[in-house]
Amino acid sequence: MKTEFSEKAEKELGEIDKSLRELFIKHAEKIALMPPTRHMRFDLPFNVEEVTRQARMVYNIEEETCYILHCFKNHKEYERWYKSFK
Repeated sequence: MKTEFSEKAEKELGEIDKSLRELFIKHAEKIALMPPTRHMRFDLPFNVEEVTRQARMVYNIEEETCYILHCFKNHKEYERWYKSFK
């Protein structure tokens, strides 16, 4: 499976420090090898991966491609985005 980062995710990666960026990239590679199936609540069509205790990666898998949609460096940013769907 191949992995593609959205423009938004690439911008978010560019705004975080190098060590955290490397963790996001490693998790994206892990997802491509063994896609987990944890979906978000409220029937949202996204999956979420915990990169650290605070950082989250939101992605979607379509056919043979894993699309990384967002890379949140802390839970507060993720929660703000998540609550916009309620």
